[in-house]
Amino acid sequence: MKVLFAAAEGHPFIKTGGLADVIGALPKALKGAGVDVRVILPKYRGIPDAYTSQMEQVAVIDVPVGWRRQYCGILQTTYDGIPVYFIDNEYYFGRDGIYGYMDDGERFAFFNRAVLECLPAIDFQPEVLHCHDWHAAVIPLLLNAHYRHEPFYANMRTVFTIHNLLYQGVFPYSVLGELLGVGDNYFLSVEYYGNVNFMKGGIVHSDHVTTVSPTYADEIRTSYYGYGLDGLLSSRSGSLSGIVNGIDTKSYNPATDPKIFTRYRSNLAKKAENKTGLQEELGLPVRPEIPLVAMVTRLVDSKGLDLITRVLDEILYTDDIQFVLLGTGDQEYERWFREAVWRYPDKLSAQILFNDGLSRKIYAASDIFLMPSKFEPCGISQLLALRYGSIPVVRETGGLNDTVHSYNEETGEGNGFTFKNYNAHDMMHTLRRAVSLYHQPEHWKKVTKNAFAGDYSWNVSAQEYIDIYNRILQ
Repeated sequence: MKVLFAAAEGHPFIKTGGLADVIGALPKALKGAGVDVRVILPKYRGIPDAYTSQMEQVAVIDVPVGWRRQYCGILQTTYDGIPVYFIDNEYYFGRDGIYGYMDDGERFAFFNRAVLECLPAIDFQPEVLHCHDWHAAVIPLLLNAHYRHEPFYANMRTVFTIHNLLYQGVFPYSVLGELLGVGDNYFLSVEYYGNVNFMKGGIVHSDHVTTVSPTYADEIRTSYYGYGLDGLLSSRSGSLSGIVNGIDTKSYNPATDPKIFTRYRSNLAKKAENKTGLQEELGLPVRPEIPLVAMVTRLVDSKGLDLITRVLDEILYTDDIQFVLLGTGDQEYERWFREAVWRYPDKLSAQILFNDGLSRKIYAASDIFLMPSKFEPCGISQLLALRYGSIPVVRETGGLNDTVHSYNEETGEGNGFTFKNYNAHDMMHTLRRAVSLYHQPEHWKKVTKNAFAGDYSWNVSAQEYIDIYNRILQ
C-alpha cells in the first residue's frame, strides 16, 4: 500500500505543536506495518541547516494558482527511513515563522495544488492521500475538480484528519476562483458564512474523515465543540473515526533519555532523583518528600489557564507542594505567572520559554501533571507524562477522557485523576485528592505502576489507520 502524508509541519524539520509530532511519528509506525509511506511538507526558511543540507533537488515544475503559474522546486531527503519531500517556493515559504500571514490562503492553496502536481515528477503514485488539518484540506477538492479525469489520479483515495477544529482556514469568496481555480459549482462544499472554508472542503470531499480521539469525534458533532461544522460532521458520521494519537516511545523513554538527570524504568526512587535535580536547577528548595506538580503547555485559554489563575494562589498558600510551569503564550498569562513567582518564590517556578530538554526534565521530575483543558482534541502531554510516570490530573474532554482513567482506591485501577465540569474548584479538589494519595505510598505505587504499564506507542493506532485505508480502497 502506498500512502502520502501532506501537512504543514512535521518533526523534526519544523514544529509549532502536536501536528508535527504526529507527522513525525505515525509514518514510522505505518512503515513498520508494511506501508510504503512518504511525507510532503513546505520548505520553510526555519528548517535547520542540518536538514536542508541533506536535501536533494528532484525536479522543478510550474504550479497553477488560479490564473498564474508559480515556480515549484521539489526537494527530497530521508529521515528514519521515511522519504520526505519539500515544496520549495521562496515567495510563499521563505519567511520567518509558519502561519499568521495575510496571504496564508494563497500560500497553502499553492501548497495543496503543488502536492498533486508534483506526484508524476517524483514518480510516486499513492493509493491514499492522507491530508492533515486545514493547511492540506483542499487537496481532496482539487483532486476531484482538476485531476480525476487523468488515469494517473483516477483511483486515488483521500483521508482527511482534523487535529484541531478551532482552526479552519477561512478566506474570502474570491479564493475559490482566484486561487483554487474552481467555479461556483464547488462553492457550496466550502461555503462558510459567505467565505471559503478550507477545512470544510476537506470534510466534504475526502473519502474518510478522522480526528485524534474517539471522544473528540463525538464532541465535534455538538454545537459547543463544532464551531459551525457540527451539522456537516454529523452528516458524515458514517465515515468519521476518532483514533487516539500515540507518541514516539523510542525518543520519549525515561530508561534511555539522555536529557533527564537520572534514567529509570519504573523505579520511583530513581525518578525522585530527577525531582531533586530539577529543584536545584530551578532554584526551588530541594525537598524530595513533597509533591511536585507540573504543567508544560501553551499559555492560552483553551488549556484551562483561567482555572489555574483562579485558584493557584489558594493552593500555593495552603498546600505543601511545589509547582513548575513551562510554556509561552498570551501576555496576560505570562505576566500573571511572572508576578506569582514573586509571591511564592519557594513554591513556584515559571519558565516562560520553549525548551525541549527542560520539558523532558519536567516530565521526569514531576509527580503530578496538570491538564485542565477547556477542550483537547487528543493531547500529547498527558501521554508523555504517563510515559515518565508523572500522574495526570485532567478534565474529561477529548483525548484526555480517552487516555486518562481516574484511580479507584478500591480496585487499584486507573492511571490518573479526572474531573468533568470546567470549574476551578472541581480542578482544585481533584488536584488535592491526587496530593492526598501521593502521601499514601500503597496507592501511589499502584497508580504509577498503572501509568508505566500503559502502551503509548503508535502501533495500535497505526493499524486503525491501515484498516481505514483498506476500507476506502475496496
